[in-house]
Amino acid sequence: MSEFKLMKGNEALAEAAIRAGVDAYFGYPITPQSEVIEYLMAEQPEKRTGMVVLQAESEIAAINMVYGAASTGKKVLTSSSSPGISLKLEGISYLAGAELPAVIVNVVRGGPGLGTIQPSQADYFQSVKGGGHGDYKLYVLAPASVQEMSDFVSDAFKIAFKYRAPVLILSDGLIGQMMEKVKLRDQQPRMTNEDIIKNYGSWATTGKKGRERNIVTSLDLQSEKMEARVHRLMKKYERMEKEDLRYEKILCDDADYLIVAYGSSARISQKAVELARKKGIKAGLLRPITLFPFPKQPLLELTNQVKGILSVELNAGQMVEDVRLSVEHKVPVEHFGRTGGIIHTPEEVLEALEQKIIKNGTIRYHKTRESSIL
Repeated sequence: MSEFKLMKGNEALAEAAIRAGVDAYFGYPITPQSEVIEYLMAEQPEKRTGMVVLQAESEIAAINMVYGAASTGKKVLTSSSSPGISLKLEGISYLAGAELPAVIVNVVRGGPGLGTIQPSQADYFQSVKGGGHGDYKLYVLAPASVQEMSDFVSDAFKIAFKYRAPVLILSDGLIGQMMEKVKLRDQQPRMTNEDIIKNYGSWATTGKKGRERNIVTSLDLQSEKMEARVHRLMKKYERMEKEDLRYEKILCDDADYLIVAYGSSARISQKAVELARKKGIKAGLLRPITLFPFPKQPLLELTNQVKGILSVELNAGQMVEDVRLSVEHKVPVEHFGRTGGIIHTPEEVLEALEQKIIKNGTIRYHKTRESSIL
């Protein structure tokens, strides 16, 4: 039965993986996500469910182990932090090209380079724009709590197998390291080969058994076939946008001003909205839960109501580009962020909303509109 525990975000994700019936975890320790593999090693899930846990010799080795296990139709998980994800990108592109389901976790730290082990959201571009080579995208879930770190494991695997595609859980050092009460889901059985074929088709390499062999590859030397593969991927991504877009609106019904933030920034921004309301400022928050697909249409619809938008991020300005594209320049959009591992406060977010949008942004926007009319 389900139970409540006080856990770190990384630990909650690891325990959720065991309970989700994950078949294998391949990873390599790196701060601030090392608790994932440490927890799995300590729990010895092979004795609980038969789950394989292996520390690979490198991040590159780990992602290629994921590729091999995923090709057999198994539920496979890996996790890392920013520099480690960079090393995995070639393998992630291969997973996307070969149309293999897998779940990758990035507990983001500051960068570029080795940077800092403190929290950051500077991997947004890498996560939602492909990251590796070629025409592909990842379905990206952005948890904002320890509870979501737990819940999104099962959710991610459902999406991965639904679309035969890799899924990324994009967290950060704050969510990964913080402790909260979490409700853990009931233990789920691991899938058999028969379950895989019954629920997801006979694409996996589960043994020939009287059928033609399945070939798992991302290679097509004939241009026409490669183009057809890319078109098939693009149709998947369009379907994700139609069927599996996720976002949350907080106090948006009467909002004059909007904050857009995800993950830990959304938690901080929610408090900033509360502070704004106490000052008589009608602010609201739109939290993208999926960063791809991005909630473009809900944002565009809100431009009929709000006077300006502030994109709040722990980076130098990344998601703000997608916000601006979504609203089609109908209202002013500004960015507020901290970098280097510094976490903004609700008071700083409110001050940025007042200075960048309410005072300066709206005035500047009206002047631009007037000059364009003249």
